[in-house]
Amino acid sequence: MPGAETSTLSRRDQAVLRAVAEGRCQLGAGWAPLLLVDGLVCADSAAGRRLVAAGLVHEPDPARPLGPARVTSAGRAALG
Repeated sequence: MPGAETSTLSRRDQAVLRAVAEGRCQLGAGWAPLLLVDGLVCADSAAGRRLVAAGLVHEPDPARPLGPARVTSAGRAALG
């Protein structure tokens, strides 16, 4: 899914990506990045991994247990 366009993303992933772009998400470091939306754990535990693997969200900083999730330029392009 590298360089994924919005049309190839599920509606859920599109919504999560929009939430990241709006600054509403935090991402935890670790083997499975923990994604929080509006301070709550995202029910789709794989969403953070999918968006990071697709290059749409920056990988979390391993030095910080929890930090702001940030959209990549590819993620911004996917959102239009």
